[in-house]
Amino acid sequence: MKTSFFSKIFGGYFLVIFVLTASILFFTFRTVKSYYLESLTDNLKNLAISLNLKVKPALETGGELDSFAKELGHELNTRITVTDPEGNVVADSDKPLSEMENLRERPEIAEALGGQVGKALRFSTILKEEMLYVAIPVESGGKTIGVLRVSLYLKDINSLLGSLRNNIIPAVAVITVLSLLMALAISRGLSKSIRYLADASQKIAKGDFDVRVELRNRDELKTLADSFNAMASKIRTLFMELSCQKENLNSVISSIQEGLVVLDMEDKVVFSNDGFQAIAGGKAADGKLYAEFISEPEFDGLVKAVKDEKRNVVKEIVLDGRYLLCSATFLRCFQQVVVILHDITQIRNLERMKKDFVANVSHELRTPLTAIKGFAETLLEEERSPEGRHYLDIVLKHTNRLMKIVSELLLLSKLEEEGVRLELEKIDLKRLVLDVVRIFEPRLKEKGLGLRLDLEDDAPPVDADLFKLEQVLINLIDNAIKYTEKGEIGVALRRSGQNVSIEIWDTGIGIPKEHLARIFERFYIVGKSRSKKLGGTGLGLSIVKHIVLLHNGTIEVESIPNEGTKFTIALSCGLSEKQSKLPL
Repeated sequence: MKTSFFSKIFGGYFLVIFVLTASILFFTFRTVKSYYLESLTDNLKNLAISLNLKVKPALETGGELDSFAKELGHELNTRITVTDPEGNVVADSDKPLSEMENLRERPEIAEALGGQVGKALRFSTILKEEMLYVAIPVESGGKTIGVLRVSLYLKDINSLLGSLRNNIIPAVAVITVLSLLMALAISRGLSKSIRYLADASQKIAKGDFDVRVELRNRDELKTLADSFNAMASKIRTLFMELSCQKENLNSVISSIQEGLVVLDMEDKVVFSNDGFQAIAGGKAADGKLYAEFISEPEFDGLVKAVKDEKRNVVKEIVLDGRYLLCSATFLRCFQQVVVILHDITQIRNLERMKKDFVANVSHELRTPLTAIKGFAETLLEEERSPEGRHYLDIVLKHTNRLMKIVSELLLLSKLEEEGVRLELEKIDLKRLVLDVVRIFEPRLKEKGLGLRLDLEDDAPPVDADLFKLEQVLINLIDNAIKYTEKGEIGVALRRSGQNVSIEIWDTGIGIPKEHLARIFERFYIVGKSRSKKLGGTGLGLSIVKHIVLLHNGTIEVESIPNEGTKFTIALSCGLSEKQSKLPL
């Protein structure tokens, strides 16, 4: 059950006033009664001391005391009792002596017999009423010869307290009512201000940011209202800014040609743009499962990988004959997956056409180039003039370069073919490196270059294609020798976790930093004049990278101009038969 703020405040005031009023009445009556009893006790004590002047001579001489007690008690409206040292009553103002019992065990009598002033407030078994007793010892010659006790009926005291209560209670009631009225006014004032703030908060929650709270108070609630108004104004401004940003964002997203879709953890579409609608054939709708219009296992795997691994994933898929490059990102704050689909069908078609063209042209060029080379060699053998031989040497040199380019282009085309497989076998990398290095020993000696080998004995064998891996080492070592005029080249073989790394480095001319990102592109040459002089085609490093990627490996390059270059190849120790194929 909901309790209002007014009820809480007024209820609190009411409880405090009630407790204070009850406590004041209780302790007031208790204090007045205690004070009045102490005052009566002192009066009775003084009365007893005064009567002792008459009682003492009578006890000493054995005179008549009973009639004296009855007469004086009636006049003073006080009960007077006199006992001997044994507690026997010798005089009593209210009862005949024959009805009186021994009083020695009464507390006040016992105290008086002990030489003290006895006091007691109790119910009288003889008179059947509650009474206040005060007893003093009657002494003569240093001995207690009796006890004088005076007492009053407590009904007289209670009647006085009742009269006092009748005067105090109305005054307390008036004060209580006034206090409650004040508490009511204060509670209403506070609850009214709080209610204004609560109503304004509800309006803001419903979207009304123009609401304001105006209070006449000059207290903390006024400060709270001013802060609330400032907050409402700030929220209104922020809401307008966010609305504009949202509209702009929706416009931007809608204008994006690429497909964009947001999926929740249950694979339902939260949002999609027109580009995605086109890819999905116009079937996509918010709130539906994406599987209803995209039933591609590779896309399913992409979404699942992003949700499970909470990371970004980029993957190329084929959907209804179209090539799509999918970039998926996991939004941790919303627990959603954002997928952007780039249609790269035209790019892939152009690549395929380019590859087919290069392969066909290369294949068609082999026959005429072979014929040209053959006739050039024949003419060179028969030519006797130096000038003729010079020109034929140039023709033969460029023919050989063209044939090398054609061969490497055909090799690249073969490596890029769909479904190309590797002839895998266990290869001892240390032995392979030593065999390849032996091929280049004459060239190293010819150029005066040193050779440094750092081959670990415990490097494990790898599953690889021997011929293709040998091509990689030959290309890299050949380049190292070509572009190094002095110093040395080196080959290192190391194990790193589950991988084996092959490092080939030199102290040659190096590669400028701006060229490092493109050196694996086909036909890309850093120094064109120098490469042509050395017979470079710009295809060797492209072939190297293709072969490494087919082995699911990686290749990295580091270089400092005029200091040297280092290529690092990482291969898995347990390569499976699955090949990777990524376009360069």
